[in-house]
Amino acid sequence: MSVESQKQNEKQRMENPETIVISDDGTQLPVVEVLTGRGFITGKSGSGKSNSAGVIVEELLDGGFPVLLVDTDGEYWGLKEEYEILHLGADEECDIQVGVEHAEKIAQLALDQNIPIILDVSGYLDENEASDLIKEVARSLFIKEKKLKKPFLMLLEEVHEYIPEGGGLDECGQILVKVAKRGRKHGLGLCGISQRPADVKKDFITQCDWIVWHRLTWENDTAVVRRILGSTYADQIQDLDDGEAFLMTDWNDEIHQLQFKRKKTFDAGATPGLDEFERPDLKSVNGDILDELKEISKTKRRERSRIDELESTIQQKNQKLDELRDELERAEDVSKLAEQFTNVLSKAEAGDSGQIQATVKEIREEKNEEIRQLEDENQSLKEDNKKLRERLADLEQRVEAVEQFETFEQNLEEAAEAYARLGDALNLHPDEEQTSRLKKRVQALQGKVERLKSEGTLRGVDLEYKDFVQDGAVKEQVERAKDDATSPRYVKGVISCIIESGSPVTYDEIADHLGINTNSHVATAVNALAKRDVVKKSKRGGKTTVDLKVEAINDIRETAKRRTQASELLTDF
Repeated sequence: MSVESQKQNEKQRMENPETIVISDDGTQLPVVEVLTGRGFITGKSGSGKSNSAGVIVEELLDGGFPVLLVDTDGEYWGLKEEYEILHLGADEECDIQVGVEHAEKIAQLALDQNIPIILDVSGYLDENEASDLIKEVARSLFIKEKKLKKPFLMLLEEVHEYIPEGGGLDECGQILVKVAKRGRKHGLGLCGISQRPADVKKDFITQCDWIVWHRLTWENDTAVVRRILGSTYADQIQDLDDGEAFLMTDWNDEIHQLQFKRKKTFDAGATPGLDEFERPDLKSVNGDILDELKEISKTKRRERSRIDELESTIQQKNQKLDELRDELERAEDVSKLAEQFTNVLSKAEAGDSGQIQATVKEIREEKNEEIRQLEDENQSLKEDNKKLRERLADLEQRVEAVEQFETFEQNLEEAAEAYARLGDALNLHPDEEQTSRLKKRVQALQGKVERLKSEGTLRGVDLEYKDFVQDGAVKEQVERAKDDATSPRYVKGVISCIIESGSPVTYDEIADHLGINTNSHVATAVNALAKRDVVKKSKRGGKTTVDLKVEAINDIRETAKRRTQASELLTDF
């Protein structure tokens, strides 16, 4: 962007603080509609959709409006070059590692303390862990916004993975759809980002208030454009330049073609050139905020470790019992030998024989007493463990009760709204005294929900590496992974590093192998391969390691077989 364009955009922002400028020609979006509405940004890889999302985020941050951005590929950390933004996730590059237990605190920081947040889920080894974290953060935002009603936007990359067109919705998808449908009246907006609009639930797209369409070329994706915009745009969208898009909004009947401006901050998701980039200096957030999040992590670890500690103690006691039983058996064998020996020497050494028998009897009684004591301790530990598990079950029931009360409360709100609309339609006016009693009942239920919350805060194939990568089905998946990675070179580098090492390798080892000084491109390549079961991630000494997933060869071949069969069917049609 030229200096003149930057000055013009800044002038427009100062003249009209209720809008944001997204293009060099001065195209604007109303802030309230973006923050509280439902948006969708789509386009194939490299078309500019992530840059467009970054521009919108930068404009909102410049206007003093915090956002929460769910980053699935670790490509938005460049925002920290310009803004004090909290970077949360599982990787070492994040400001702090977080889990589901931090969800409520994350919502509080975003809404109560106006702290912009990047929730980076690219580093979680377990996809369910990432999905659960997104679900609980979205739920916490929705619950808080019911009272605050503060304009706030949540952006979600790869939205097709959480709100898919095919199949049913899991709990994460259900809460996201709930935010999309009902968040607006509470001030909570949702913007989905995806390179595959055909895979996104069509009801989500068609009910969006604003949509940005970048270049799309796949037939099933252009079919979505044809259904919503018409055949003319479906043909033209295939020829759009990088950063060029069609803008469709509810507040403007015309579909506007524009060129998005480049975002100001470092583009961590851009395809790299031949020269390696230098990581920019990043801003950090207040240390007190990180301390609060760390304390939540410590509390959760203490809660989890208590049961583990008891179970470990029980195991040690059981092991000690086994050892004592073995000693007792050996003592009994010694007793038998002693009895035989004393029979031989009974006449000459009757006194010594009696002493041996007394010693053996004493040993036996001593061991039996130790066993009885250990069995008593073992039983006591089992009872303590049972009580803890019963306590956990009770807390889980309380959490479920809280959710049921929240659902009942929402149903009451909807019923009240419907009752009011029906009265207006029939020219009937509800009894004020009855309405007052209903409102008091809702307030009482809300109080009970809060009390329950405060009480329930706890809650087959053995292959060599080279044989594996030379398999045709595996090669096909590797080629597909190259499309998602920032460069095919990084995908090949991950695989070659593992093969040369002959064992799992760390991100740093892969970066050294490639001759680069950053792990961000390595992480993107690893995620692309892991998504296709070519590699697997694990933890070693606090660091993430990567290995070829040779045990998945049958699954990969089966996937390739199904893809071939589907292609043949399409050819027949």
